[in-house]
This record gives sequence, C-alpha cells and structure tokens, in this order.
Amino acid sequence: MGELLQIGDVAARTELSIKTIRHYDEVGLVTPSARSAGGFRLYTAGDIDRLLSIRRMKPLGFTLEEMRELLDALAVIGDVSSDPERQTQARHHLADCHERARQASAKLARNLAYAEELIGQLSDYGTADPTR
Repeated sequence: MGELLQIGDVAARTELSIKTIRHYDEVGLVTPSARSAGGFRLYTAGDIDRLLSIRRMKPLGFTLEEMRELLDALAVIGDVSSDPERQTQARHHLADCHERARQASAKLARNLAYAEELIGQLSDYGTADPTR
C-alpha cells in the first residue's frame, strides 16, 4: 500500500485544512485507504492525488457532485479492465470537464488581470503613512 500518512501530514502536503479533508471523507469524495489501530485516518499517495484533484476543481466552480463524477471518470480511464463503452463515456465526460475548466480558468485570469490593474492604480497609496 506504500507510505500511510495521518491527516495532519496530508493537510500540510495538500494545503487543505483538516476540517476540509474530513468533510470530503464524510461526503464520500475521498475515503482514507486505512485506519490506524486507534481509528485515525491514514492516507496513501493515491488518496493525496485525489485530494489534489479536488483542490484544483474547487476554484473552477465544480460542485461536490461534479467533482465526484470527474473523479469517477478518471478512475474508469485508469482502470484498463473497465468496459470499452464505459471508457468512451468517461472520455467524453472528461472532455466536457476539460472545456469547462478551460473556460473557468480564462475567467479567473481575466479577473486576476483586473485585480492587478487596481493594485497598480492604487500603488501610490499603498503605504500606511498618510503624509506620503
């Protein structure tokens, strides 16, 4: 199974809060691969990859259900033994998600450019010294 990490280490690696990781477990997006004898969640590299995928989807506006569908499609593609029809459906779904992510990313880039314009406009006032 490889190295197993506790939730605090996973939070540090993924830059997600422990609360968020627990929530994703509660809603079934990322179930830890194991539990310690004391009941602590233990995560594998694959679990971390799944959490990182979710972290990438969140700012693009994917809902929890859309995240689940995308992750399921990725799992189908990764499973070479899955039915060819299922593989085709998964590829179509991922292509749709790709386009949606591309559009959302472009919108975020535009908004970031607007924010940078405002920062530039306000740069002369960026000091706390009122005499400046």
